[in-house]
Amino acid sequence: MLALRLTRAARPTVQLRRLLVATAAAGTGFLLLSALGYALGHPEQPTEAATRLAWCAVPLAAAVHFAVAVARTDPGTKPRPGLSALGLGPARLMAISVLSTALSCTLGSLVALFAFLHLRGDLTGTPFDGAAATFLAAGEPLPVPAALTLLTLVPVIASGTVALVLRPRDARPAKRGAAWTYGRFGSYGRARSPESLGTHTGFTAHVRDAAARPATGTRIIAAVPVPQKPVPVPQRGDTGQTLGHNGEPTASADGGPDSAPADGATDPGGDWSAALTDPRRPPAGFPWGIAVLAFGLAVEAYAGFSAAPGPALPGVLTGWALAAVGLVLAAPGLTHLCGRLLQAVRPGALRLLAGRALMAEAVRLGRPLGVVCVVVSGALAMTAFSSENTAPYGQLTAFGVLLVIGCTMGTLLTAAVEARQSRADTVAGLLRLGAPATLLRVAAALRAGALLALFGPLTVVVAYLVVLPLDS
Repeated sequence: MLALRLTRAARPTVQLRRLLVATAAAGTGFLLLSALGYALGHPEQPTEAATRLAWCAVPLAAAVHFAVAVARTDPGTKPRPGLSALGLGPARLMAISVLSTALSCTLGSLVALFAFLHLRGDLTGTPFDGAAATFLAAGEPLPVPAALTLLTLVPVIASGTVALVLRPRDARPAKRGAAWTYGRFGSYGRARSPESLGTHTGFTAHVRDAAARPATGTRIIAAVPVPQKPVPVPQRGDTGQTLGHNGEPTASADGGPDSAPADGATDPGGDWSAALTDPRRPPAGFPWGIAVLAFGLAVEAYAGFSAAPGPALPGVLTGWALAAVGLVLAAPGLTHLCGRLLQAVRPGALRLLAGRALMAEAVRLGRPLGVVCVVVSGALAMTAFSSENTAPYGQLTAFGVLLVIGCTMGTLLTAAVEARQSRADTVAGLLRLGAPATLLRVAAALRAGALLALFGPLTVVVAYLVVLPLDS
């Protein structure tokens, strides 16, 4: 019920994103049912039917990726002060996100089922003069268990992926195990704290009780803990050190040798958090991405120009898959490099703001942008190959390509919305300092133009290298 209330009370933009998730789930479910209909209508071609069903894995992955991106930007499931006291901790909020994703995908699967049955003519007759009856097996009985199994793939996989991505994590580093020490009277074990002299005789306990016992006639009002934070005390010949409560020098804020974090301190760690904390640090995986991209292009070239007989399509697909993985891995590093290039050669306030924002959001924006480049390059390669081939692709293939492109573009825009939400405090601070709103809009346009100038030609080059072995 709480998930339904949060879904109903969300903003129109959030409702629009959920509706787009339902649309993506509906399109993916319709493609899965179409593969089932082709298998029913052409039982003598099991290999072709299996190929069509395997091809549906690409729209399925794109729809799940889009659902996860929408779940990450859902403001109704963000941790807020006071929600833990009401029983809405991180695990409960994650469960609400999973239920919202499951509801959206289930709605899309139901729409896909009704559209499939309507085109088959099982509801009100065959529409469009029976044009869809050839690939939907209108005259064959529909196996209900197989149809329901295919329709539950999108909700189950999307909900499981959202639960895996949004699961609560403990950001604190794991404490190292205590040293194996010997306790009282030769007993061994892991001592929690060093024991003082007289612990085994009870002398220390008597001293503590005597110190804690209030004097006669006194009135205890409250037990207020004494803060142990270091207090800056000006000294003659001050060197910038800070004295603690006992007069001893403590670690300074500039990261001295004794400035190690205390136990239980939050350490973000990881590629994403490190890139957001220190924008100057390039994202990990950039060299590996470039290497895999080069290896994939080399495999394509070898498959196309080798003298071995036989079709070059399997080798080209293998090389394109490797190149796609390499491009996705290298995209955050390329985004970081784009932000660094914006700040080159004596940058002003505009270029410095745009470049720093790109460097800080390299991982968040780079990976969806890499996926978009892979999909667009594949679509360009398919278009170029189909224009030279005598047998063009069918309507379902075009629908699937449009669905994948729409899901990846939606994921990229959703990542941009998430980046904007993370910069809300920074933007508010700049506006309070007197920065004009026009400067922020021009900086956003400059970031978009820089990314387009870098990834646009790269996408065209990758698509050309994919088609080149097939033309030869």
